[in-house]
Amino acid sequence: MQIYDYIIVGGGASGLMMAYRMSKDAFFDDKSILILDKEKKATNDRTWCYWQEKDDEWQDVISKSWQNIIFKSDLYSAEESINPYQYKMIRSKDFYSKIWNHLETKSNITFQKASVVSIQQLADKAQVITDNKTYKANTILNSILFSDEYKTQTKYPVLQQHFVGFFIKTKQNIFDDSAATFMDFTVAQKENTRFMYILPYKKNEALFEYTLFSKDLLPYDEYKKEIEKYLTDNNITDYEIVDKEQGSIPMTCYKFWKHNSKNIIHIGTAGGWSKASTGFTFNNTTKKTKELINFLKQNKPLTNFHKINKFWFYDLLLLDILSQKNELGSSIFGQMFQKNHPTQILKFLDEETSFLEDLSIQLKMPIGLFTKALFKRI
Repeated sequence: MQIYDYIIVGGGASGLMMAYRMSKDAFFDDKSILILDKEKKATNDRTWCYWQEKDDEWQDVISKSWQNIIFKSDLYSAEESINPYQYKMIRSKDFYSKIWNHLETKSNITFQKASVVSIQQLADKAQVITDNKTYKANTILNSILFSDEYKTQTKYPVLQQHFVGFFIKTKQNIFDDSAATFMDFTVAQKENTRFMYILPYKKNEALFEYTLFSKDLLPYDEYKKEIEKYLTDNNITDYEIVDKEQGSIPMTCYKFWKHNSKNIIHIGTAGGWSKASTGFTFNNTTKKTKELINFLKQNKPLTNFHKINKFWFYDLLLLDILSQKNELGSSIFGQMFQKNHPTQILKFLDEETSFLEDLSIQLKMPIGLFTKALFKRI
């Protein structure tokens, strides 16, 4: 049986980004790398957004960017510039095409179509069991959530960022494509944290995504009805739906990385790479994959890769609040945007602020709520 140097389990954003970085680093040129997934992704099954100050390595697959964002709630509403940032949108088909086109030039990287059943740590290797074969490797990079332990444990609350999005096209040019709606909390909250997320990528085409931060998913028809109601309320009636998307991302401070072992490291959502307080994943994955490449080259124990930082604890306090009083999301985010410039908020959400900058933001938040959450944790 061939023993690979690396097996990447899952060909989504984190798995493919790791393969891409390995393919561009000479250190991995003589390493055998296998990617396993039930399909070779090539369609628009995801839309990823992130913000950056300047052009970056994904610039050639950016489908649209905005320098203004809109925030709406009963407490506060505004459209503001996020300069020097740009809010960027990537359709997954373009991302997959870029990655696969490059990987196909590397003879040491192969792809096998297989449904992965489980992964196992052996004495000094690790193995992947699929529906028809077993593969072994010195190192497995796994992006698939195999265990529901994060859902059943009670130490860390678990919400979901869940959504349904309709890409719609109108006959007339009715959208202002110079601004993306980051959050519109003016939709009925129904004792949850609910908002509309809108990306107008053309003057007659836009993504309308009905999003919740809550514990329980909704029946599909409820998302659909809320999108249709929002469109009607905004006098958007003559349109066609050209595409749809649906997803759910765990929002939790559960320590996924505790499952890393001698020869297995978990990446992406399975490794705790999604931003716990918002579900934003793409930019964090960009950063984490760079860090992991450097880490692998130093041959350090995989169990030492993840380090908890102050932002993990900040996220935990917000999730503690929203898990108990989910209806408070609109007012918490409303107060945040009312009292802080959006560029400072984006820097904070990207985990790039100093302690003094953190404090400046936190002192403008509902002090009582967060103080109570803090004392419950300590």
